[in-house]
Formats: sequence, structure tokens, C-alpha cells
Amino acid sequence: MTQSQEQARERAEALRKELEMHNRLYYVLDKAIITDFEYDQMIRELEDLERQFPSLLTPCSPTQHVGGRPKDGFPTVRHIAQMFSLANAFNEGELQAFDRRVRQALPGETVDYVVEHKIDGLAVSLYYENGVFVRGATRGDGEVGEDITENLKTIRSVPLRLRQPVAALEIRGEAYMPKETFAWLNQIRNEENSLSFTHRNAAAGALRQFDTKITASRNLDLFAYELGYNRGLELKEHIEDLELLHELGFKVNQQYQLLGTIDEVVSYCQVWNDKRFDLPYAVDGVVIKVNALSQRQRLGSTKKSPRWAIAYKFPPEYGMAGRTEEHRYG
Repeated sequence: MTQSQEQARERAEALRKELEMHNRLYYVLDKAIITDFEYDQMIRELEDLERQFPSLLTPCSPTQHVGGRPKDGFPTVRHIAQMFSLANAFNEGELQAFDRRVRQALPGETVDYVVEHKIDGLAVSLYYENGVFVRGATRGDGEVGEDITENLKTIRSVPLRLRQPVAALEIRGEAYMPKETFAWLNQIRNEENSLSFTHRNAAAGALRQFDTKITASRNLDLFAYELGYNRGLELKEHIEDLELLHELGFKVNQQYQLLGTIDEVVSYCQVWNDKRFDLPYAVDGVVIKVNALSQRQRLGSTKKSPRWAIAYKFPPEYGMAGRTEEHRYG
């Protein structure tokens, strides 16, 4: 092993250990001591090392993990369809590179993108049978999450019965705390000389309470953004997914758009980077997804992320500790 490879090995090992510590703090203990930006940069550095020196890549590397294991104390739920993580883009060049990869994999085809706000909260899965809410869970490690059914029932925008009796439906949503409630909660924390919440930790902490009265007092809300598993539905586009979710009774963020070029996507990201502060909910980026479901199927996914979607991350708002959760898919 050459000196440069040895240096890379030592650096990769140090990054792995640090990332594993932060993953436990973040996913298991609902705590964070670094910013979202700092965490993303460490992941990016480790990915670059593993790409340059493939022998450094191991199945247990943090770059191969979708998330963290479920928290002790909650029953577990296995998702019918896996909830993936999204790859991140931090600038226009990385969005352009994503577009080139998509179009090279679909030569000669028209590709449209759906762009949506990346809500800063906690990704959850909700399962319905014959139109009735049966159970809900956190994303967990992408395959197994925590059963938080009773706590999700305290969110008034979560329908307990759908407007149409779909035989079986698993949907993905982002539970979040409105900015007004978030500010009130952190004011109490400051008066108690406690560490302030991040938006993600505020939502996660509320949904992982053993007392549903505490959860109900946190005024959580939820945007539905994706279909996971379903039986009996024949849809061709993601736009149809969003319209159906709205028709079924879910709250869907209405700032989504269907765009035909990556330049339009870049413009959308730039506009909302400035306008996000005026929203009543926290947004930490934009999610870009291929619209046609048949194209998504052909693009496929890696072990960790779909190749048909990417998350553009806004620059951090401020320097406070605590990183926000990535948007999850299934």
C-alpha cells in the first residue's frame, strides 16, 4: 500500500468513527452536536476517498447506510417498500451532473422533473388497508422503523379514513413542527437553560413520546409527498401521485412544479433559497424527482439512493448545532 493509500485509509477510518458517533446521536438519541452542513461535508469527503480507493469501501461504511436503527422502547415495523435516502447536491454544477446522468441513461427520451420543498422534519410512513389508517412508523434504517401509530393519530392532517377505499396503500410524509410552535418551544427551553431544538429534533422528539398528550401539545403537521407500496392503483406520473394524495385527503405541499429542463430546476432552487424564510414551516432544500414512473423504474437505485431523484441543499441558515434529516423515499 502506497503512502497516499495509507493516508487515505487512516483518514477514512477517522471519518467513519466520527460519522458513526454522530449517527447514533442523531438517529437514536435525537441529539446533534454538529450542523447539517458539517455532517454532509464529512459524508462527501468519505465518499470521495472510497471512490478514489475502492478497497476502502466496506458494507458497514456510513456512506452505505440509509439511516439509523430504531430507538429502544418502541415496537418495530417493517416497511413494505424500502424508504431510501437521497443523494445531495450543493450547487448548480452538481444539479447539472445529475441531469446528465439521467438523460444519458434515457437516451432520446423527454425527461420532466417535479420539484418540491424539502421540509425540515421527520420522515414517516403511513399504511392504510381498505382506506383505514392501520399503522405508522418512523423511517428507521429504511427497512425497519418505530411504530408511532398512536402519536401520528394526534396530527390532524393525518386522515384516519381515506376519501376513497384503496385496498392497500403505504404513503410517505414529512412530519414537522410549524415555526410558530417551534419558536414557542425553544423559548421554554431557553428559559430552562436547556439546549435549543433543531426543527428535525423537535418533530422527532414529539413523535417519539410515550405520552400521546405531549405529542398532541406540540401542534405537529404533516405533508404527504410520495406513494410507497400500493395495491390496485395504476399511475404513470409522480404528478398523478401528488394529485391522488390530495384527493384521498392528505395535506400536500402546493409549491411543487413540473419542469422540463434542469435550468428551470436551478431557477426554482434559487428563488426558494431566498423565499424560504417567509414560509410558516422550515425548508432546508429542494427535492428534484423524475416525473415518469416508468423512467424511474428503468433508472433504478443504488443500495442507498434512487437514481431518479436528488436533494438540493440550501446553505445553512445559521451556525447552530444540529443537522436536519434528509428527505426519504420508498
